[in-house]
Amino acid sequence: MRTRTLRSLLARRRRLDAAGVDAATPAAPGRRKRAKRRARERGIALVMVMGAVAILTVMLAEFQDETSAELASATAQRDGIQAEYMARSALNLSRLLIASEPTMRKAISPLFMLMKRSPPQLPLWEFSDRLLGAFNDQESSGEFSRTAGVDISQGKNLGMPNGRWELSIVDEDSKINMNLGAANEIAHIRLAKEIMGLISPMQYDALFQQSDSTGQFADRVQTCQALIDWADVDEQAFNCDLRQLTAASSAGIEDNVYSLMPRPYRRKNAPYDSLEELHMVRGVNEDFWATFVDPEPTNPKKRVVTVWGQGAINVNTANAQTLHAVVCSGALPTTPICIDPNQAALFLTGVTMARGITMGAPLFGSPKDFVAALSGQGQLGPLLAGMGMQPVQFQSPAEFQKQITTESKVFSIYAVGIKKGYRRETRVKLHAVVDFRNAPELGQAMNMAGMPGMQGAGMTGAMNPLGGATGATTVPGAASGAIAAANMPSTGGQMLYFRIE
Repeated sequence: MRTRTLRSLLARRRRLDAAGVDAATPAAPGRRKRAKRRARERGIALVMVMGAVAILTVMLAEFQDETSAELASATAQRDGIQAEYMARSALNLSRLLIASEPTMRKAISPLFMLMKRSPPQLPLWEFSDRLLGAFNDQESSGEFSRTAGVDISQGKNLGMPNGRWELSIVDEDSKINMNLGAANEIAHIRLAKEIMGLISPMQYDALFQQSDSTGQFADRVQTCQALIDWADVDEQAFNCDLRQLTAASSAGIEDNVYSLMPRPYRRKNAPYDSLEELHMVRGVNEDFWATFVDPEPTNPKKRVVTVWGQGAINVNTANAQTLHAVVCSGALPTTPICIDPNQAALFLTGVTMARGITMGAPLFGSPKDFVAALSGQGQLGPLLAGMGMQPVQFQSPAEFQKQITTESKVFSIYAVGIKKGYRRETRVKLHAVVDFRNAPELGQAMNMAGMPGMQGAGMTGAMNPLGGATGATTVPGAASGAIAAANMPSTGGQMLYFRIE
């Protein structure tokens, strides 16, 4: 009996110990309740702490993401602004380089005077990346030093730290100018002949035998007509048929094909503002664009047409395809290079070889030299004849010489500013078209300040070679002179087009 009682007490003791209650205490049941309540409270507290930690973790991650995004946005904006002004620096340097060409041409004029020739325009823009390398990054500066044989390490304000720029200058006067369609009837005829000379070769037949995205067909004559009618000011359709091409030629009222589009619109009847506007013209589909307008988008020098330019085509800088179109626009219809693919290939090869031999030096001193060369005379004529190309007979050599020139005045400047960053780089591209037709030569801007009607110009500070005034000081009575100075032609040319990409 005693043994069973002892065993039961020991078992009860073990149960109480397991429950955390002192067996000797008479209030053991109350303590068990409090112990359970404390255990429950500790569990609730633990859950609350874990929940708070989870919430704080989410808030911290969101805060970190927002802060990182804001920092990346601010850094990208800063790098974008720096890259843009690097590109603007390249643009201004390019304008200064082109403006300095007449001065450099005068330096070599005595050499050409000995040969009884006038000095040709120097294509400095073709070597702009090397000539302006001193203002670029360290690699370009080193290349400039090796090319020029000078040490620029002691120069000030040179170089481009933590960035660089890429530069390409395109001679717009070496392209066929589609805005001749907005000029007079004589310019219309000239443009029609150039367009037909460009698209007439038989290897392009497939381009004019397929419909566009709207199901419309346009042959060569209709495409030429549409390109001219878009820019001219009248409602009369121009006739591009070379057999009927006269100053009074017309094909009736301009067609209404644009009103049949899914989204109808009217033709502009005004000059083209940009190359992209050509996409709206009938017949200019993607194949036409890739063949004649922009064959290589990454290399704008491959372009064949333009909407800027002075009208006359520079035969020293135009590519072989453009020269072929221009020659065929002024040659007799039976000219072999215009109707025989073999003769056309010989012409293209001969021009390309001559350009390679001279390494960019001008081939012709005047339009008359170009006409003589194609007639089998001059320095290039015997070379072309030796290759098997037959001489070209022009309808009117004097009129054809009005279509061409040996001096360019309108340029497209493609400048890309590149800002290096951590694991990435920011690029900003500028495209500017600058007209130097009325630009005075370097040094003349100072002299113009003393011209009649420019009394205030001499009081506005030193003239900036790229236009405007620097260090201007306001003085009484200088307002009229300042306005006249602002309206003066800039040495850096007139900006015709500007775009940031």
